[in-house]
Amino acid sequence: MPVTLKKTVANFEGACVIEEVEELLGWLAEHPQGKVNLAKCEHLHTAHLQVLMALRPRITKMPEDPDLAAWIERAIGERQETS
Repeated sequence: MPVTLKKTVANFEGACVIEEVEELLGWLAEHPQGKVNLAKCEHLHTAHLQVLMALRPRITKMPEDPDLAAWIERAIGERQETS
């Protein structure tokens, strides 16, 4: 499963497809302080992006791919990565 939901963080890895969006949305609704780690994400379905834009969780790591990271940052409207 490309999106792994832990107690306090959602880890994205590889190609994240639409089938996981509903589960992510539910997890973020139940964990409003939940964080998102996109470091290993290689592809993000636009539905995931819409959830991130709407719920604005703290993104702890942006994707390693600079083009994907820039695309997400532009859509979210600010750089959210923390060290």
